[in-house]
Order: sequence, then C-alpha cells, then structure tokens
Amino acid sequence: MDSKIIGEIKDRLDAAKKIVIASHVRPDGDAIGSLLGLGLALRYAGKAVQMILADGVPSSFKYLEGSKFIEKEPKGDHDTFITVDCADFKRTGKIFENFGQPDINIDHHKTNEKFGKLNLIEAEEVATSAILTNYLPVWGFAITQPIAAALLTGIITDTLGFRTSNITPEALRQAATLMETGVDMPEIYMHSLVRKSFPAARYWGAGLSTLQSKNGIVWGTLTVADRKLAGYGGNDDADLINMISAIDGNKVGMVFVEQNNNHVKISWRALEAGVDVSKVAKHFQGGGHAAAAGADIEGGLVEVQKEVLKTTREMLNL
Repeated sequence: MDSKIIGEIKDRLDAAKKIVIASHVRPDGDAIGSLLGLGLALRYAGKAVQMILADGVPSSFKYLEGSKFIEKEPKGDHDTFITVDCADFKRTGKIFENFGQPDINIDHHKTNEKFGKLNLIEAEEVATSAILTNYLPVWGFAITQPIAAALLTGIITDTLGFRTSNITPEALRQAATLMETGVDMPEIYMHSLVRKSFPAARYWGAGLSTLQSKNGIVWGTLTVADRKLAGYGGNDDADLINMISAIDGNKVGMVFVEQNNNHVKISWRALEAGVDVSKVAKHFQGGGHAAAAGADIEGGLVEVQKEVLKTTREMLNL
C-alpha cells in the first residue's frame, strides 16, 4: 500500500476528536471485529467514538469486550466518518444514505468502489481486521487484549478458521501476534465458528432439507417462514453457507435467504481454486472476494433464484 495513504490516514486519525465508525448490514465476524478493534483503539486514545451497526450485534459476538458500545444509529455531531469492511457505501444501511462521504474507507474486498476520501484497500489481506492488525501500531495505537480479541475474531471468521484458499503465512503470523496479548484463540474459534443456538440449529435443518446440486453448484434455500418456525432472530443464513461449503464434488456453494421486504440475500462460495464468485456478485450489484461474495436482490424468491443460478452457471462456465 502507498505509504502516502498510510500517512494521511494517521494524520486524519490524530486530528479527529468525534468519530463515527460504521460497517455493513447483516454484520459478520470481520465487520464486528474491524469495527470493534478500530473503535476501541480510538477510544483508548481518548477519542469520542460511536461504533455503528445498523442491524446491531449478533448474539454470538456479544461476549466480545466492548460490544456493548456498538449502537444501531449515530447521534449528535462528528468530525470524522470511517467505514470498515464495506465494499460499497450502500452496505452501511439506509441510516447513512445522507450522512456524507466517509473520510476513511478501510476494506479488503477486491470489489471495493473506493468511495471514501481516503481509501485503504488491500485485497490481498484475508480480512479487514488483518489490515488493522498491521496498521494500528503504525498509526500509534496499542493493540490491547480486547482489541486483539476483536481483530482475531475477524481473521478467524473470514478465513473459516484458516481454511479458505487465500490463507497466507502472513495471516498466521498476524494471528500469532494477536494471541501474544493473551487472547484465548480456542474460545474465539468456538464462539465464532462452532457453537450455534438451538434456533440457529433448527434454521440450519430447514435449509439443509432443501439442498440441491446441479452442474457444479450446490445450494440451499431459507424462507421467511423457516426463520419464524425456527425462532431464529437474524435475517441472515446463520452461517449455513459454511456447512454447504464443506460438501464434496462441487465448484460453487450458494445459499438463498428470503427477506421480509421482497428481497433475497445470496451468498456464494468458491469450492475450487481458480473460481471467482465475486464477478457474479458484482453483476448483481453485490461484492466480495474471489472465494466468497454476496448480493441482495430485489424480487421474489423463486424468480431471483432462477435468474441467479442461470447467471452463475453462465458467468462461471459451469
């Protein structure tokens, strides 16, 4: 990354007094980890910081120290606006539609639209939390144990426990550096990737019962009715995509999640090296990485599923 950008971000953070940090709707572990890691670092440095997630913090991450400071909408004035782990600005949610251009945009998605005044985009990093692991000390912020726990959560979840095809020796070194603060990696791993609530397990059951496989794609479907019957409180797939990604004999894994507002959320995972699902997500105004991507499409479940499966096959030559 251009050292000029790194220096400009340091200067901006040094001058900032009232900061708003936002990440994307339906937050995953890296959204929460990067938001909380940066937010706590700035708070410990004496800054007034608002950490915002439009959809709030999923229950599986509420054990992280500092998560209680995360709110659903900003209040009062600010002098600096930062987004983390957002490939495009609309992913922050409707509450930020008229908030103005972010001063700083930090992300690792190759589809990032560079919508900030200062853009730190490192697509080769496994997570936005990994970027912050590298640069927080450069910017003069100490990585304490609570910050390290948040950042390690982001790295572990975005790599599925160091199992994704983009894992590097550098990512393992980053994890080791964070562990040296005293963070309990097994605890983070269990909370982030292994443990599921009873409603989430029932929700998984509904999705697994719909599994289909054809032309190198394996996919599952979750409806609003499934979510209500299971008693699952989120509007995501409860990480069902990770289970589908473990199924042998396919090149792409997908989950279709029906939303209440005539939208369908789609998650793609590349199950074979060389497959780039981000270009399909980008076609549907979504984003992500070569190995993992997502989009939110307006329309009914049946029609959206038919069109997305067709386009995925065509664009990936399946």
